[in-house]
Amino acid sequence: MRRALLALADGRIFEGRAIGADGEATGEVVFNTAMTGYQEILTDPSYHGQMVTMTYPLIGNYGVNNADIEAKKPYVSGFIIKEAGRRASNWRAIGTLEHYLTRHTIIGIDGLDTRALTRHIRDYGEQPALLSTRELDGPRLAERARTLTGLVGRDLVQEVTCQAAYEWPEGPADPPKGSKLSKSVVVYDFGVKQSILRSLTSAGCRVTVVPATTPADEVLARHPDGVVFSNGPGDPAALGYAIETVRALLGKRPLFGICLGHQLLAAALGATTYKLKFGHHGANHPVMDLTTGKVEITSQNHGFGVKFGQMAPHVSNGGLNVATQRQPLRVSTPAGDVMITHMSLNDGTVEGLRCLDVPAFSVQYHPEASPGPHDAEYLFQRFMGMMSA
Repeated sequence: MRRALLALADGRIFEGRAIGADGEATGEVVFNTAMTGYQEILTDPSYHGQMVTMTYPLIGNYGVNNADIEAKKPYVSGFIIKEAGRRASNWRAIGTLEHYLTRHTIIGIDGLDTRALTRHIRDYGEQPALLSTRELDGPRLAERARTLTGLVGRDLVQEVTCQAAYEWPEGPADPPKGSKLSKSVVVYDFGVKQSILRSLTSAGCRVTVVPATTPADEVLARHPDGVVFSNGPGDPAALGYAIETVRALLGKRPLFGICLGHQLLAAALGATTYKLKFGHHGANHPVMDLTTGKVEITSQNHGFGVKFGQMAPHVSNGGLNVATQRQPLRVSTPAGDVMITHMSLNDGTVEGLRCLDVPAFSVQYHPEASPGPHDAEYLFQRFMGMMSA
């Protein structure tokens, strides 16, 4: 058995068995509450710069395959689980989780108390950590971990975005009879998940993906019917160039922001972003649509939130008051009026907004799921309707 140590920046140390590659990894430790979908999580570019702790105890039992991926490679810095399934039991499996981690040089650890680690993060917040299979002196590793910095102020998008524009080649998995790709959409790649591109195509879009730094006028020269701002890693406040791009496109084309794209749209409208204590990472987050009163169970992966100054009278403990807020909240911004349309029922954070004067809306969660429920899949059709108006 190979040993491994995980040392948090606040000095807490966890010991377990090494799985995957040998070496050392650094990153911000977060926890994810999904019971399945570990391969989608491993390959989600939004996790770049983070080590993911799975709260569900048995991970890897159905192995890995070539279909359940969100990017060409894993992006997590490290993988932390209670028990790794040593045998892959699924007809699609082409290998085990441990072999997959080794092949992609991802360092993992199992056999530690993930419940204790999760409670520690909930109590003290997400923080940098050092995971090692080489340095097995706990106090010495903890001392090194104390020098690490977190995600605040870091632009990680530049490390995951594509280098050149490309056409998304895949068509709908199950195209409706007589369907056609009727709308042209440009997707800004801030770390886009492939499932977002698949969902857009399934909704009837021809998809072109462009690098994160693409100027607005270059996108408009393509004459798209709409523009999507994708998910991605890091601190939205560090992406001044992206915020300016969103601002330049407001009112020029219908806009749809997802996850980081939601934060960038909010920032372009005058909102501020802030670091959440332990973020939202999982496939079971309840969100209320304040325009209908309906509750969606959503897939989420983000460590930052947004707030508008005019929210202040409605805020309790950092978010909207979950006990009393049951109507959309209208706020005025330099770009026009905005309606806060969705709210987290866990902590009241803003989960969705819609511009009232220009065709633009966004959600903090993932309507494409992958992994997770498909309660919010209708949002792609809403975007199609906006482009057709």
